[in-house]
Amino acid sequence: MAKRSLRYRISNRTALFLLGGLALPVWSAFLVFTYFVPPRGLLAFVAFFVLLLGALICTLAPLAYLFGLLFLSSRLYRSTIRHALRQGGLVSLCVVLNLILRALHSWSILAALVIGAAAVLVEVLSLAKKW
Repeated sequence: MAKRSLRYRISNRTALFLLGGLALPVWSAFLVFTYFVPPRGLLAFVAFFVLLLGALICTLAPLAYLFGLLFLSSRLYRSTIRHALRQGGLVSLCVVLNLILRALHSWSILAALVIGAAAVLVEVLSLAKKW
């Protein structure tokens, strides 16, 4: 007897409302954290950037989806929430990695270009694979 996969699919609208609904609490948690926790120690450093990453993903993924729907609608590219999550995550990761390097006093324009080029490469490869 073959096993059946229990994959649940959520609609694009549900995913957008979920991300939009999470954006405000995550941004609020980020602001409360930055207000009440002093910037000392590794744990505070990690928590700051994890909260920032989550807040940026919840904000940028719906924006990427709407941007794709409004400006990039064509026969070759159809905007999906999966693409938007990947794009929002990549942009958020680029921002956070650059900020981490800046906080460690290791940031340079070359590092920023390499991070950006890696994100573009991941996006091009994922679009070429047509996940």
